Amino acid sequence: MTYCSDTKLSIGSVVIVPLKTALKEAVITETTEKPVFETSKIISFLDKAYSAEQMEMAKFISEYYFSSFSEAISLFMPYKKREVNSEKRIVNSVNVPTLSTVQQSAFEQLLQKDKALLFGVTGSGKTEIFISLFAKMMSEGKTCIFLMPEISLTPQMEKRLKVYFGDAVAMWHSKLTKKKKESILQEIEEGKIHIIAGARSALFVPLSNLGLIVVDEEHDDSYKAMTRPRYHARDVAVLMGQKLGAKVVLASATPSVSSYFKYDVVKLDKPYVQSQKKYTFIEGDSINHTILDALHTHYKAGNQSLLFLPTRGNFKYLYCENCGKTHLCPYCSVGMALHRKYKHLKCHYCNFTQTIVDTCTHCGHTPLKSERMGTVEAIEIISEAIEGIQIEQFDKDSITTANKLKEALGRFERGESQVLLGTQMLSKGHDYANITLSVIMGLDYILGLSDYRARERAVSLLFQIAGRSGRAKEAEVIVQTSDAAFFEQYLEDYEAFMKDELAFLKMAEYPPFVSLARILIAHKDEAKASKITLDTVTKLKAFKEIEIVGHGKAGVEKIANKYRFTILLRAKSRVPLLKALHSVDCREIEIDFDPVEFS
Repeated sequence: MTYCSDTKLSIGSVVIVPLKTALKEAVITETTEKPVFETSKIISFLDKAYSAEQMEMAKFISEYYFSSFSEAISLFMPYKKREVNSEKRIVNSVNVPTLSTVQQSAFEQLLQKDKALLFGVTGSGKTEIFISLFAKMMSEGKTCIFLMPEISLTPQMEKRLKVYFGDAVAMWHSKLTKKKKESILQEIEEGKIHIIAGARSALFVPLSNLGLIVVDEEHDDSYKAMTRPRYHARDVAVLMGQKLGAKVVLASATPSVSSYFKYDVVKLDKPYVQSQKKYTFIEGDSINHTILDALHTHYKAGNQSLLFLPTRGNFKYLYCENCGKTHLCPYCSVGMALHRKYKHLKCHYCNFTQTIVDTCTHCGHTPLKSERMGTVEAIEIISEAIEGIQIEQFDKDSITTANKLKEALGRFERGESQVLLGTQMLSKGHDYANITLSVIMGLDYILGLSDYRARERAVSLLFQIAGRSGRAKEAEVIVQTSDAAFFEQYLEDYEAFMKDELAFLKMAEYPPFVSLARILIAHKDEAKASKITLDTVTKLKAFKEIEIVGHGKAGVEKIANKYRFTILLRAKSRVPLLKALHSVDCREIEIDFDPVEFS
C-alpha cells in the first residue's frame, strides 16, 4: 500500500493509516513525490516518532537477524514528538559506595574505554562499580541502561539502586502493565528518570543523551531472543553504544568465551569478603544421604542453602522398562514432562496436557517408570527427611508473576525459608549473606548436551551456583558428577578454563573463530519439510565460502504437529554467510544467526 498526506512527512513519524477494513499504527520509512496511481490517505499523525538512530538500528537488526523491518522497529519505544529536552540535565551529586583500591582501579579503567568486559569473581563488588558509573554519568547529565538477564534479578537490584538513586531509576520488563510502562515513559520525557534497569527489552526504551549501557551476567543465554527478531541483546547493546556514542560495560563472574576473546578485559580477581569454600564431589543422580545430611547440618546451624536441579517442575519423563520407549507428546517428538503437583503430563513445547498414563502406548507394558528428579519431587524428599525445614520452589512453574517472585525472595531474605531449590533461575546473581551450602545436581546432563558450548555452560553454572554461597561466611559446595577430574582442575581459576576452551574452539572451528547460522524448516507435511531442506541445501552449495556443517531432522523432530529439519552453516567471516542466507531467505524457512539453541 502507498499512502499520501497534505502535511509534510518526516521519516520515523508514527501515523494512523487504513489497512483493509481496520485502522493501524504505521511508521514512515520513506517519502516520495505523490505518484499518478491512486493512494490511500493517512488518517492522522500521532504525537510520537522513532529517531534516526532507532530507524538505523532497526534496519540493521532486520537484516542481520532475518526479520521484517516492522518486527525489528516494534522492539523500540518511539520518542514523544514534542521536542525532547536533550540538554544536559545536571543532577545533584549522589552518595556513592566507597570503593576499595581494586574496585577504584577497575572503575577508572572502565571510564577510559568505549567498551570493555568487567571480569569479576562472584562477590567481588561489581554492583558497587556499576552504581559509581551510573552516578558519574548522571553528574554529566547523561542517562544509563542497566540490563539483567531476566526479571528474577530485579527485586533485589531494584532495592539496591533505589538506595542511591531513588525515583531517578525505573525497572522495565515484559511483566509490567501497559499503564505502568506509559507512566515510566512519561517520567522519562519529563527528565525524572535517568536509569532504566531490567531485562533485554529495557535496551529499547527511548532515553535521551545515553551515556552508558551495562550488561550484567553477559554470558547468559536469556539475552538471546528465541522468536523473531532473534537478536542478542548483548551484541545489540555493543552496536547501540557505537551508534549513540555511549560506553558499554559487559560484566560477569563467568564471561562467555567469545566476549573474553573479543573485548578488553578489566579484572576483579578477589571477592570483597574473603571466605573459605570446601568442595565435595559425589556421584549419582538423586538426593542421597550426603546431600540430606549437609542440608540438615546447615539448617540446624541457622544457615541457608541452595539446591540446583537442571530441570524445572517435575520435568521428568515416563518411560517403559520393557521396550525402553519414552511417553511422547502426540504433537511433538519429545517426552511429556511429569508434573506430579498438578497430577498431569505436559509438553513444554506445545503445552499439550493430559492425565498421567500408566500403560506404554508402544507395547502395552505397565506400569511406566519416571526418571530424572524434578523440583517438586526434590522438595518432597527433603521435607520428609528434615522436619520443619521450609523450602522455596524457585522455577518458572512456581514463579509465574513478579509478585510471586518478590514474595519468595522476601521469605528467604527474612529467614522464613531455609532452602532455595530450583533451576537456572538460581544461578542469576542472587546475593544473600546467610547461604553457606550450595548443592549442584545434574551437571553431567548439561555436559552431555549436543551443543558446542556444553562444557562452557557446565563450568559456568558450577561457578555461578557455588558463588551464591560463602558471601559472608565459610561455605560448602556439593557437586554431583561422575567427571570430578574435569571440574576440579578449574575450581580456582575460570580464566584457565576459558583459555583451554578457546584452544579447543579454535581447533574445532567454532565461534568466536568462525560464524555460525542455523536454518529451521517446519511443516505439517514431513515430505514437504524434507524437500524444502534439500532445495535450500542445493542453493547454498553454490556459495564456496560457506560450509554446510550438517542438515537433517532437528534434535526435537516434531513440535505442534510440525516436522522440523535444520541446516547448520559455518563460515570464516560473517559477510559471505549473510550474503548466502539472504539469497535463500523466504517465508518457508527461519534463520537464526549466531544461534545458542540447537534442538
